Amino acid sequence: MLPQSFPRPATELASNTLAFETTPLVKATGFREYDARWWFGAPGSSKAPELNALGVEALGLGLATLLHRMDVAPKIVVGHDYRAYSLSIKQALTLGLIQGGCEVIDIGLALSPTAYFAQFALDAPAVAMVTASHNENGWTGVKMGAQRPLTFGPDEMGKLKEIVLGADFEPRPGGSLSRVADMRERYIADIASKVKLSRPIRVVAACGNGTAGAFAPEALRRIGAEVIEVDCELDWRFPHYNANPEDAEMLHAMADAVRTHGAELALGFDGDGDRCGVVDDEGEEIFADKVGLMLARDLSGHIPNATFVVDVKSTGLYAVDPVLKANGAKVDYWKTGHSYIKRRTTELKAVAGFEKSGHFFFRDPIGYGYDDGIVAAAAVLAMLDRNPGKKISDLRKALPVSYTSLTMSPHCADETKYGIVEQVVADYERLAKDGGKILGRAIRDVNTVNGARVTLEDGSWVLVRASSNKPELVTVVESMASDADMKALFREEVKPRLAAFADVGAYNQEI
Repeated sequence: MLPQSFPRPATELASNTLAFETTPLVKATGFREYDARWWFGAPGSSKAPELNALGVEALGLGLATLLHRMDVAPKIVVGHDYRAYSLSIKQALTLGLIQGGCEVIDIGLALSPTAYFAQFALDAPAVAMVTASHNENGWTGVKMGAQRPLTFGPDEMGKLKEIVLGADFEPRPGGSLSRVADMRERYIADIASKVKLSRPIRVVAACGNGTAGAFAPEALRRIGAEVIEVDCELDWRFPHYNANPEDAEMLHAMADAVRTHGAELALGFDGDGDRCGVVDDEGEEIFADKVGLMLARDLSGHIPNATFVVDVKSTGLYAVDPVLKANGAKVDYWKTGHSYIKRRTTELKAVAGFEKSGHFFFRDPIGYGYDDGIVAAAAVLAMLDRNPGKKISDLRKALPVSYTSLTMSPHCADETKYGIVEQVVADYERLAKDGGKILGRAIRDVNTVNGARVTLEDGSWVLVRASSNKPELVTVVESMASDADMKALFREEVKPRLAAFADVGAYNQEI
C-alpha cells in the first residue's frame, strides 16, 4: 500500500534529536544552479547537517515526480561515489524513486561519467549520481539528468526544489529495483575501444584517493599507457588532499611525481572522475583551458570548420589563436558550469567543449557529449601519440604566451553571493560606459553571460562570478603582458573591489 502523503521537509533541524530521525531535512540552499549539494556531516565536525536520510528519500520521490511531469520514461540509472555515507544515501534516494514509480537501475560504485555512459548502454533516459565531486569529506549531492547526455539546469533544479520543499509529491505504483554489476568493465572497455596508443606513454595517474582510483589506472593501461599510480587507493578520509585537479596542492603532488618517476606527463582526476588535470614532462601545471586549446589545435587540423565551446573562465587565447584561425575553427564563450557547457556543446554540435575547471566534453566520435575525465585523459594521450618526437611541454610552449591565475574563491554566503555579483557587474558596466580604465588600460568588453568577464584593450581580462555549487565567489585573471601584471590585476583590481563587500570572506587560495 503506497503512502497517501509524504511529510513536508524541514529546512532546518537540530541533529541528535527525535525530530531529526522522524522528519525529512532538506536545506533550501542545497538546490544549486545545476547540481544538488548539501553538508551531510563528518565525524568531529560542529557544522549542522543540511540533509538527513529522510530528506534524501524525499529528494528521490521529488525527482520521480518531476520525471513524470516532464513526460520522461521513469527509467533511471543510479550510482554512488566512494565516501563513507554515499551508499546509504543512494539507497535512501532509491527508496524515494521507487515510491515515485521509477524503474531504478543500480550500477553500484561509479564515476559520474560511468553513470552517464550507463544511460546510453542501458537505454535509460534519466540518471541520478550520488556524489559531492571534489568537495571535502562530509559533503554529498546528486547530479541528475533526464535527456542524455544533458544534466539538469536552473529550470529543472527550480522545479525539483519546489516539489521537494513544498511536499508536492505524487507517489505511484510500479517502482522497481535491478542491479547491473559489470558497468565498470563495460565503461572501461568502451574507452579502450576508441584509443590505442602506438607506444607505451609513461604517465602518472593521480586520483587523490577518490573514486577514480578504481577506474582511471585500468582504463589508461587498456589504451596502452605505462601507468604510475599516485594516491589511487580508495580512502574516503582523503588523507593527502582533496581530489581536485584545479587545486594547487594536488597539482604540486602531480608535478613531484612526474619528476620522481621520469614520466612524460601526469593526469589527475577529481572525486567523481568527470574532470582531468594535466602536468607536463617538465613538471609544469597546464591549466585545463590551455590543454583544451592544445586539443582544439590538434582536432581542428583534421576536422574542418570545427566549433569549440569554452567557459568564461578560460583563456582569451582561443579568440586570437593563429592556428585555430588558419584551421577555420570557431570558438564560443559560454557560461561556466558542466551543465551549461554540456548543453551548449550539444546545441552547437561542437566537436568539444572545455572548462577551465577541467571538465572536457567530447562528442562523437571521441565521446558521447558529457564530461568525462578519463575520456579527456585518453584524448590528451592520443594527441601526444599523434605528434611523434614532441613532448607535451613542446605543445604547451607552442601556444601563444599568456599568464593565467589559479581559480581563486573567496567565501560568500549562498544567500548574498548573487546580489554581490549583480553589483559587481553593474559597477564594471558603468566603468566601461564612463571610459574608465583598469591598471591604465581601457575596457574593450564586459561579457555578462556569467558574472562579469572584463576584457581590456590588450586582451587581458578579469572575471568575477558566483560559484554554482559552493558558498563562494569565483575569480580568475589573465594578463597578456607578464606574470607580475597578472598578479597586479588580482591584487590591485579584483581583490580590493570585492573587499568592499562585508560578506566576502577569506580566499581558498591566492596568487
